Amino acid sequence: MKKMEILAPAGSMETLRAALRSGADAIYAGGKRFSARSSATNFDNDELVTAVNLCHKYGAKFYLAVNTIISDEEISDFCEYIKFTASVGTDAYIVQDWGCAELIRKCVPDTVLHASTQMSIHTATGAEFLKENGWERVVPARELDKTVLKKISGTGIETEVFVHGALCMSVSGQCYMSAVMGSRSANRGCCGQACRLPFSSSENKNFSALSLKDLSLIPEISQLSEIADSLKIEGRMKRPEYVASAVNELKKSINGQIPDMNFLKGIFSRSGFTDSYFTGKRTDMFGMREKEDVVSAKELIPKVHELYRFERKVYSICFHAEIKKNSPVKITAVCDDISVTAEGLPPETAKNRPTDFNSLKKQLSKLGDTVFSFGNVTADIDDGLVVLAGKLNEIRRELTERLTDLIIRKNTPYKNITDYIPVIPEKNHDIPEKIPVRTFCNTMEQARTAADISEYIILSPALSISEQFLSELSEYKKKIILSPPRFITDEEKTISRLKEVKEHFGIDHLMCHTPDCIAIGKKLGFRLHGNFSLNIFNSFSAEYMQKLGLEDVIFSYEAKLQQINGIQTSLPVGAVIYGRFPLMLTRNCPIKNESGCKNCSGHITDRTGREFPVSCSHDYVEILNSDCLYMYDKLESFSSISFGAVILHDENAEQTKAVISGKKPSGNITRGLYYRGI
Repeated sequence: MKKMEILAPAGSMETLRAALRSGADAIYAGGKRFSARSSATNFDNDELVTAVNLCHKYGAKFYLAVNTIISDEEISDFCEYIKFTASVGTDAYIVQDWGCAELIRKCVPDTVLHASTQMSIHTATGAEFLKENGWERVVPARELDKTVLKKISGTGIETEVFVHGALCMSVSGQCYMSAVMGSRSANRGCCGQACRLPFSSSENKNFSALSLKDLSLIPEISQLSEIADSLKIEGRMKRPEYVASAVNELKKSINGQIPDMNFLKGIFSRSGFTDSYFTGKRTDMFGMREKEDVVSAKELIPKVHELYRFERKVYSICFHAEIKKNSPVKITAVCDDISVTAEGLPPETAKNRPTDFNSLKKQLSKLGDTVFSFGNVTADIDDGLVVLAGKLNEIRRELTERLTDLIIRKNTPYKNITDYIPVIPEKNHDIPEKIPVRTFCNTMEQARTAADISEYIILSPALSISEQFLSELSEYKKKIILSPPRFITDEEKTISRLKEVKEHFGIDHLMCHTPDCIAIGKKLGFRLHGNFSLNIFNSFSAEYMQKLGLEDVIFSYEAKLQQINGIQTSLPVGAVIYGRFPLMLTRNCPIKNESGCKNCSGHITDRTGREFPVSCSHDYVEILNSDCLYMYDKLESFSSISFGAVILHDENAEQTKAVISGKKPSGNITRGLYYRGI
């Protein structure tokens, strides 16, 4: 069995100490900015120095989460922050934003990059693509089963797997609900957890249709031995007791002991735990925090404190003492390949009991609340001499402090930090006088109607693989952009079918929802177009998409209009101008769980009565916004886009034609986030 890293979260200094003292091999944490958990206490710059040193004192790694998408206005500050955090010894950076990754490499060329789960990597091809582009580790989507995880691990990239903690209803990086409903973006670190509020498919105002149980694979760790390099505990906003207990039970499971799952459930759970993504069953996954869960936690927390009350013994020290007449007392401490020597005043002539081997051993073995345990001691002691116990204690403390400093220095990576100053790329692509439209189509009726009046039609995954539909649309093949599933569950089948369609029908355009799609598209020789779900939010990310081979990209739906207009890139950029925007991409259907497929209402409602359409496919579900985005009457406000994107849902032919022609739809409309922002 390979060594698997225990990776624990730390949202505060107290939690950091609890994790390290309980046995964590690595810590991930965030600073005051650029972290996807901005509501955690997090660490200011001075605290980061302390946190990094504390990790390295234990021989643990420190991974800094800079896993938000950033704006052009933040780029200079981001680069300065990266240079500072690299200078203090950060071991690796957890990143979502492609532009951020590029900036980090320019600031610290020899840095280590870990791909955040918010990149939504869910295929082996996607993971291999990251490796080829310089990423050392991937954190795959939490929605994967063990078979897919094993394939990802088989690509040779380090694989970090979530094994305990909260599960979002949505695939990470693909949730816009909090942003749209409350201007609090999950991709910007400010998720308001709207999904934990009441939602229902049967108008039950007390039902929580979007709340999943917490994950726990701790009893299944033996199945991860050939898959995971790192076992990740979720919870940067959790209390120290939660982290300590999770680390402790995970460590027991790794060592072949039986973890106490009732203990973990008592500390924190939502109606128990689930492992159903890992097993592939996807059953009994929904749950809420109940009153009895809270009461149980209060009773157990005092017991948890004992797990991290004292320093954890990590290293063994061996001593050698020289106590010679008329010479300074000299003691050497050896810890692995590090040794230090300290001297004291010459010994005195003993009047009563001289210092002997046993009394020397007694004082040197008093290592107390340190990370050191006593190994052994050898000594060269002249007869009839005494060294006061207090003096021996002073020397021992000096030795352990100096050893600690050297251990920290040994475990701290020293990186090549450049004097790079970011310069926003220049814009050099043409802006059309009249903005062309690209239309996302779900039905053949929509596709036929849209084909004559759209620059491109983006076919749904079902349409993209249907021979009948593609044959009927053959005259429009130059206008068709194929769409693979937003979450690919059968990688081999998807690749094979896209290859067949490209060769048989001559359609060579592909919509890229995630890096997985980019990787598959490049492998098959498609012309690539980027979707909003790539979360391109700044000029550097847009430029990097062009470097990867994309011809254009739909800019992030979370950007303000002013920000889109200010983007500087040579890559043509589009914006969503109409549609019920997908708020969530989820593997679980909230309607199926609550009411069953036979009683499908086609939507869920929130506590105010707003209806959110649910678009269902075999492999995943998209929860759509209650109001329809409409920006046709504001197109003159978009000064920098090369095309507009129309997202259709259930519109018929007449409605499709009206939409693309710019007619305002009936019912409530929204301007999205273009004016209010996040």
